[in-house]
Amino acid sequence: MRKTLFFLLLSWNITTLNAQTKEVPSAVSLEEAIERGMIHNRTMQNANLDLQKAQKQKWETLSIGFPQISANLNYQNNIEQPVSLIPAEFFGGQAGEFSELTFGTKQTAMGSVELRQLLFDGTYVVGVQGIKHFLEIADNVFEKTQLEVERIIIESYLGALAAKENVEILERNITAISSSIEEAHQLFKSGFGEEESVEQLRITHVSLGNQLDYAKNMVKLSNSVMKLLLGISLEKPLELTDNLEGLVLKSTTLETVDSGYENNIDLRIAENKIITEELMYRLEKAKSLPSLTAFVNGAYMGNNESFSFTEKDQKWFGSSAIGVRVKIPIFSSFGRTASSQKAKIILEQAKTSFEETKEKIHVEYEQAINNYQLAIKKHFNTKDQLDLAERIEKKNKTKFFEGLATSFELREAQIQLYSFQQNYIETMRNLVVKKTALDIVINNNSQ
Repeated sequence: MRKTLFFLLLSWNITTLNAQTKEVPSAVSLEEAIERGMIHNRTMQNANLDLQKAQKQKWETLSIGFPQISANLNYQNNIEQPVSLIPAEFFGGQAGEFSELTFGTKQTAMGSVELRQLLFDGTYVVGVQGIKHFLEIADNVFEKTQLEVERIIIESYLGALAAKENVEILERNITAISSSIEEAHQLFKSGFGEEESVEQLRITHVSLGNQLDYAKNMVKLSNSVMKLLLGISLEKPLELTDNLEGLVLKSTTLETVDSGYENNIDLRIAENKIITEELMYRLEKAKSLPSLTAFVNGAYMGNNESFSFTEKDQKWFGSSAIGVRVKIPIFSSFGRTASSQKAKIILEQAKTSFEETKEKIHVEYEQAINNYQLAIKKHFNTKDQLDLAERIEKKNKTKFFEGLATSFELREAQIQLYSFQQNYIETMRNLVVKKTALDIVINNNSQ
């Protein structure tokens, strides 16, 4: 049996070790990045710990109403014992005179144990009733953190894809411009072109080269940001498997637009705030109620002139008691009344804040829909413009080598094309960002 248990534990440890080894991916899609971020992102790890703290707080509150046992040990050495004056006539002396007497022994030791049980306390009743609500608050805060971390991961992932896409486009443009330079140079050597045309193309080539160097640095930086968000070591390789066009295709749907914002996390948190303040108001009122506690205790006391409490012949005297303690608040100079009134005012403020939050979220919802729809239109318009710019650049390139267009006209067409290429990448990134913003408002975890 022990051998079986040993091998089962060994097998479990090996499986766990393998899982941890495979835990760090070398390539992730956006969905996989979000899933990993929900576990390994440091902000999410702290949010998980906060959720665990809320669970512990629940038990801490409940335990107040359960039996409490406490023990007390006390040792006292009277370096100089107090002296009491007793009328001397009690001992046959003269009236009006006093005798000096010392009571008790020089050293005393006592041990006691007490069991207490809360029978009734208005504040405890309110606290227990609020436990479920307290946990709901913790869940909502956790969910809000999830949404925020998801938003950051999505935007960072899109930024990394945009940087990568930009590098690929620049590399294609540099390859194309290098070929054009070679062709123009050959024409110039053959006497069919001007040197200025070659120089114009080289200016464009140098400009693209500078942009490419910057874009490559942005790829490295954005990749490092993704690793940081996903809890991956910066030395580990990480490839992003999704592409912008694929994510845009998933995001160009208006199915979620009419789903409403009733499940918005900020709205739910505002609702929770009202319940919280209602509980606080009831708590202040409950402080005026009496509290009732039952107790059982026992104690042993030993007395001696020297420290001999560990010896067998030391005498110990026991005592025990059972009873009930009642605490009745009578007068607090109107302090409790003021606290209750203040709690009621705070409750009214929470209700006002809820209405304000509701209206604010309605505006955010309408704005998110509008921004998303505009992002879709702008994306497709830019795509059409890019197709047109590519055709214009191609025609001007043909005209240039046929001697029908100047190098300035070609450069202008190229700059226009490069600008629309950048705009197209930005519209793809922006479309997914606006879709994400809309999903957060309506609390739709569609990614």
